[in-house]
Amino acid sequence: MTEGRRKRQKALKATHGRLYSEVSGLFREDDPIGLIRIGAPDDEYDVEVSTILPRLREAQSAAEVQKIVHEEFVRWFDPDTAGPITRYAKVAEKTWEVWLALKA
Repeated sequence: MTEGRRKRQKALKATHGRLYSEVSGLFREDDPIGLIRIGAPDDEYDVEVSTILPRLREAQSAAEVQKIVHEEFVRWFDPDTAGPITRYAKVAEKTWEVWLALKA
């Protein structure tokens, strides 16, 4: 991990605290595009999480979180690698649940 990436990750953890840790863990566990399974580092999806978290305020439902997550994966990878929006249903639902629990 580069020094710049470490600094951004530290800042996000400080800003979002438990939300960052929980959501990062959800993406690691779900591994939506299979990178962890092929040996990527555990923090592989932290960059995507870092752009998803600020957008959660826009969401009014798990379906909207799913759209946000898919948009960010398309942005960071490409449409073919990101795959269909349906791939993100499970992680979006769990992210929405964590968001609701922790924003209160």
